[in-house]
Amino acid sequence: MLRILEFTIQGSYASKAYRSRKLNRTELQQLSDERIEDARALLAASQWPGAYYLAGYALECALKSCVLAYVERSGIIFEDKKFAEKCWTHDLETLVKQADLIAQRGLGIAANAQLGANWLIAKDWSETTRYRMSTQQQAEKLFDAITDSADGVLPWVKNHW
Repeated sequence: MLRILEFTIQGSYASKAYRSRKLNRTELQQLSDERIEDARALLAASQWPGAYYLAGYALECALKSCVLAYVERSGIIFEDKKFAEKCWTHDLETLVKQADLIAQRGLGIAANAQLGANWLIAKDWSETTRYRMSTQQQAEKLFDAITDSADGVLPWVKNHW
């Protein structure tokens, strides 16, 4: 399996040893699953801001796994020298584009209006929400939009990772 592109965790709050940790597709998928379960636990504990943030972060990790799948399938990094640079983002819409999922998402939404409505909810998440006091309604709405088994964004993304 091609391991040319991996995502690296960086940040001033990460420990020095952890700061440059690279994640492959499988690890991003596991992280996505773990963060959505963390969000579920925080909802159950009435911790709305953390639940909101981690639900969106789970989706971000899933989309980054899709980006790596696209790189492996296409070899895009040999065609676009700036491709990897564009992947250094938390923006969900940019990650959908970098994973080459715009057209497939359009087809999915055309076939399932509720999936489209759920994408509209999910797209408003950003990493800066960790600094916001999300409400119960906001947290539950995002979590449901992401996790709904029939029309959720995360189950749809998992079909492409």
